[in-house]
Amino acid sequence: MLKNLFFLFVPLCIHAQDVQKIHANAIVVDSHNDILTACFEKKVSMDNDLKGKTHSDLNRFKEGGVDVQIFSVWCDGKKENPYTYANRQMDTLDAVVSRNRGKIALVRNQRELKRAIKDQKLAAMFGVEGGHMIEDNLDNLDKLYARGTRYMTLTWNNSTSWATSALDETTKKDSLAKTHKGLTDFGKQVVKRMNELGMIVDVSHVGEQTFWDAINTTTKPVIASHSNAWTLCPIFRNLKDEQIIAVGKNGGVIDLNFYSGFVDSTNKNKETQFARAHKKELDSLKQSGVQAEYALTMISEKYASEVQAARPPLSMLLDHLDYIVKLAGVDHVGLGSDFDGINSSPQQLDDVTSYPLITKALLERGYSKRDIGKIMGGNILRVLKANAK
Repeated sequence: MLKNLFFLFVPLCIHAQDVQKIHANAIVVDSHNDILTACFEKKVSMDNDLKGKTHSDLNRFKEGGVDVQIFSVWCDGKKENPYTYANRQMDTLDAVVSRNRGKIALVRNQRELKRAIKDQKLAAMFGVEGGHMIEDNLDNLDKLYARGTRYMTLTWNNSTSWATSALDETTKKDSLAKTHKGLTDFGKQVVKRMNELGMIVDVSHVGEQTFWDAINTTTKPVIASHSNAWTLCPIFRNLKDEQIIAVGKNGGVIDLNFYSGFVDSTNKNKETQFARAHKKELDSLKQSGVQAEYALTMISEKYASEVQAARPPLSMLLDHLDYIVKLAGVDHVGLGSDFDGINSSPQQLDDVTSYPLITKALLERGYSKRDIGKIMGGNILRVLKANAK
């Protein structure tokens, strides 16, 4: 009996050592982090110690073993001059890079990416979250690429004049039937120009018709930069089985979103009740100029104990990963945390220092070292390379 117990405990000891080594050896890539917007809304800087204020800061990326971060550039569809606002967000990252050249580098090609990783710097790129930020102008798309944008989400929750969003295709079916649904001719031009530039087409947030139009138009692999499986959590932002399979056939990658509401189908009601309980404070923040998405985040941070009780277990996020692997294969899944753009994440995933816990969970679920390397970053690196000019 004692002998049997010994053999049960030995693998656990080896496991703890393996996790650290496997995580250190992997090139960890997160395709979606909203710290730039969080810094704008909270009036803080990413190169300061922001523990307790944000999910991310420059030193904590290092602590979590993050090698490559694609920083989301975002504003809602109500923001005036969204192209100008996008550039202002990019300016903030440029300033951080200029002050911290030994820690972070803005990379624009494979050579610069490899050099940054070799030099143990955080390799940084931009991902523009919402096609409305090009303001219907392909020249603006070219300029955003020149500044380091390596993917663009075709829509955010708001539709553009040339692409319909998942939210609108879900909630405005009747009105869209009278106008258009999916990509217009100009929308297809946007996708083709992105292919020419080497900018990845991101299908998170887009409506189903837009998704299929994009898949049928692109000549290069796409990503869903921060989405999960609709079958496990049936909300408009997650991908249905046929979409997951299509991304796999396209050679693309679906990067897991850590937002509790996209992981656990019961979270929506909990969040609605939370928002109602704190409506006055939410309205006050919005009236002061805070964008609605961040008003909820700030209130969630203020009443963290209430949010904590509603967070799903980490295992539920890994269930989404397993499901996507089952449908599309292990070559087509990665990480797109949405940190600093969400008000709640699964238990244990408290901030960007938590990534080793995902490596540990993958090992516990039987994934090989090779497959863990793909999931933690290898897959998205492949798509970046496939899209590059």
